[in-house]
Amino acid sequence: MLVRCSNFTVGYGVASATYPTNRQPASALAKILADGRVLIQIAATDIGTGTYTILTQVAAEALNVAPSKVQVQIGDTQFPKSPGSGGSWGAASYGSAVHEACMAVRSKLNASPGETYEQALARRNLKEISAQVESKPDGATKKYSMHAFGAQFAEVRVDPDLGMVKVTRFLGVFGAGRILNHKTAKSQMIGGIVWGISQALHEETHLDERYGNFVNNNLGEYHVPVNADIPNIDVMFLDEKYPYVNPLGVKGVGEIGIVGAGAAVANAIYHATGKRIRDLPITPDKLL
Repeated sequence: MLVRCSNFTVGYGVASATYPTNRQPASALAKILADGRVLIQIAATDIGTGTYTILTQVAAEALNVAPSKVQVQIGDTQFPKSPGSGGSWGAASYGSAVHEACMAVRSKLNASPGETYEQALARRNLKEISAQVESKPDGATKKYSMHAFGAQFAEVRVDPDLGMVKVTRFLGVFGAGRILNHKTAKSQMIGGIVWGISQALHEETHLDERYGNFVNNNLGEYHVPVNADIPNIDVMFLDEKYPYVNPLGVKGVGEIGIVGAGAAVANAIYHATGKRIRDLPITPDKLL
């Protein structure tokens, strides 16, 4: 049933989302310094996704020290080898390596109950102690299906005379294993949903079939959304424990936010207009 709101038609859409849980081999070095501070080195990257933050948390938890005592160094090819960011495998790959390196250095130090790391180092006449490990997937993917899951909900407002579409509300609910940091994970999900909305309504490349060139390969002619095109986006995480994916029980976030978002918008437009458009982006000419 079409719902009228002033001069607009309102529609609601939902779509499911699934994205495989990936993990790549990664190496990390953990050091406990003489003053009890912790140094982590790994050739990881932080493209704004929060790698520094979550690796600090992982090391602090593994070694039972305050996060303020942990220094994370990344982004240098001289550090232990690790994969780049992509495929939603960053936290699983980097985090597993850092966790295992910290557990290895903790085992080496063999501090007594109640003894600080500074005291344990002094007792053994050491200035620091370190361990470097390579963390690899254990083959569990051959036994278990490993995915992050989600459901995405969109509300749209369509001008029936002009074919203009406005997304007015959006909600994404996800099961993504253990969430290491809710703020950075939610931010990634919001970013993914923005991409999905953009896929549904804005982004399109035009190919010159004579020469194989994209003719709108610039931000002047390639349409991307601005703040006014994006509504308030709400994100919720379900409490999910899945022990088989990796030592931390984390699944990837980022891509799972994109998956399903465009379909939810398309379904909402269908509800609002009765027109099923399968060729993205859904532009006014297609609705009219």
